[in-house]
Amino acid sequence: MTINNGVRVLAGSMVLLSVVLTLSVHSHFIWLTVFVGVNLIQSAFTGICPAVYFLKKLGLREA
Repeated sequence: MTINNGVRVLAGSMVLLSVVLTLSVHSHFIWLTVFVGVNLIQSAFTGICPAVYFLKKLGLREA
């Protein structure tokens, strides 16, 4: 798996997790979804994604 695919998997997983937490635990977990969305938008404009640092540490390779 490449870093690009890892970012997509991580972002999608976080969105699904936040939806489940919002529906089952507390409505304030919707802010996790907002955070993930804003982070994806800023990374598209700046090219900087914090998740890439952690995925590199896990051993994922560049595309």
